Amino acid sequence: MATIKFTTKDIYEQDFKIGFRGYDQDEVNDFLDGIMKDYDAYEAIIKELKGEITRLKAQAVNAPKAAVAVAPISEETDILRTERGSSATNFDILRRLNRLEKEVFGKQIAQDL
Repeated sequence: MATIKFTTKDIYEQDFKIGFRGYDQDEVNDFLDGIMKDYDAYEAIIKELKGEITRLKAQAVNAPKAAVAVAPISEETDILRTERGSSATNFDILRRLNRLEKEVFGKQIAQDL
C-alpha cells in the first residue's frame, strides 16, 4: 500500500525559491491551499472508512454462522442469463447495420449521380 509522503502541515510550511522569472507566489499559495483542503478531505474519508472496516469486522465476528449463508439466485439474474443467451452477437448486429447502410446510402449515392 502506498504511504503518505506529505501532511497538511508539510504543504503549508513549504517554501519555494523565488527566481528572476519564477512562479507567482500568490498563485502557488492558492493552489497549495486547495491541495491542503483536498488532503484534509482524503484523510477524513480514510479515517471514516477505517472505522467502517473495524465496525464491519467486529460485526462479522459477532454474527451467527448461519446468517453468513449464500443467498439464492434472484429472478433478475435468471432473466439476464436468458436474455444474454438469446440476444444477437455483435457480429450479427454489425452485419444487419451494414445491410441497412447499403440500402439507405446506396440509393442516395445512385440518386446523386
